[in-house]
Amino acid sequence: MSDNTKLTDVIMPQLAESLVSATIGKWLKQPGDTIEQYEPICELITDKVNAELPATVDGTLVELLAEEGQTVSVGEIIARIAVAGSAAPAASAAAPAAANAAATAASGAAPQPAHASVRPSVPAAAFDADAPMRSRYSPAVQTLAAEHGINLAAVPGTGLGGRITRKDVLAFLESGAAAAQPAATAPTAAAAPQQPVFQPIQEEVRGELQHLRHSGLHLSESPKIPTIEVEGGRGSSSEYLIDVTPIRNTIATRMRQSVSEIPHAWTMIEVDVTNLVVLRNKLKDEFKRKEGINLTYLAFLMKAVVSAIKDYPIMNSVWAVDKIIVKRDINISLAVGTEDSVMTPVIKKADQKNVAGLAREIDELALKTREGKLRLEDMQGGTFTVNNTGSFGSILSYPIINYPQAAILTFESIVKKPVVINDMIAVRSMANICLSLDHRILDGVISGRFLQRVKDNVEGYTPDTKLY
Repeated sequence: MSDNTKLTDVIMPQLAESLVSATIGKWLKQPGDTIEQYEPICELITDKVNAELPATVDGTLVELLAEEGQTVSVGEIIARIAVAGSAAPAASAAAPAAANAAATAASGAAPQPAHASVRPSVPAAAFDADAPMRSRYSPAVQTLAAEHGINLAAVPGTGLGGRITRKDVLAFLESGAAAAQPAATAPTAAAAPQQPVFQPIQEEVRGELQHLRHSGLHLSESPKIPTIEVEGGRGSSSEYLIDVTPIRNTIATRMRQSVSEIPHAWTMIEVDVTNLVVLRNKLKDEFKRKEGINLTYLAFLMKAVVSAIKDYPIMNSVWAVDKIIVKRDINISLAVGTEDSVMTPVIKKADQKNVAGLAREIDELALKTREGKLRLEDMQGGTFTVNNTGSFGSILSYPIINYPQAAILTFESIVKKPVVINDMIAVRSMANICLSLDHRILDGVISGRFLQRVKDNVEGYTPDTKLY
């Protein structure tokens, strides 16, 4: 390395305020590779969302300090990039800016270009309790600082954790302190290409996709082929090993936490969905032509569940040791499974949506999950989970609660059965609805009444029920 070349540290960014670490899923660049600014260098995996970490500068990757599959705390150095000496000062300022851009993009906001004058370099050791907030700037603050050439390192912050607000920047301008600062060295628009800093990770699909299932929401894409190491060499076929991916490890951790901390109880009720089947068959073709998506039974079930939660709001709660927190907003987590993972994107304020609106949300979130396009905000805020286990043929299941929620409900397969009605046998379309509950919060009486209300709501659909 020549004398005019300097090393720039690549640190693990804080993708969200509640996340303190992330896992290196895959290195997209190796030592010796030339890197352009904003070019992805690695894939990051969290328990909420996946992201690509962009390079902060132009240079050459010289060292990797974290291995694939390793979980790294926020602020730790994961790699080093060699940059020309003249570019090093700008790189030092751009590093935390790009990390903030990745976090902003992961939360669904539009990415902002990095400005050397906007943010100072933040070493790993400086990440104390206030540092994540101090070093996170809103787009309004970044834009205002860039327009006036202000180095935000010199601006006092009055927000939470020392965070700098727009009022702080305006007050700094009025005080005249900005005039005493050196001229900004932010890269020009030509030097900073306007391309996305963050793109959700998408699996590479080799060859044509084969449709595997026709029965519902899940299992509609070809599975990702896992890395397999044959035990005992090629000559042995008695067993083989499959690597545990970071996503699978996170699922295992969360499931273990739910089962170990929450005293699960379970109950089931049988529902006559004959009228619902008639209603859906009547409306599905017109809905498909009008909306361009399938009208599934899950949308009707979710509407019935949301209405029942409004009658029994204790179902929409979490355990907080010395109190029970009841959530006002009804945000339904939708369990969407692929062949190698299960994600729970959230339908926000589901109680304010009609059946058609819920159907659109279900289709959009399911598509995002299968294509790997879920954003961080899509996974946050769930208060009650619904799972359509009937889509792959299940008739009875014991679901594990989506921690820290109070309950999870599954909708099983619709099966035609002989049923006694008024002392006569009739063939009806029947389905089981299963509920797992946190027995610290919920007891049999309230859970039974809730399930009965869901049953009444589902059986209350008629051929005249409106979708809008």
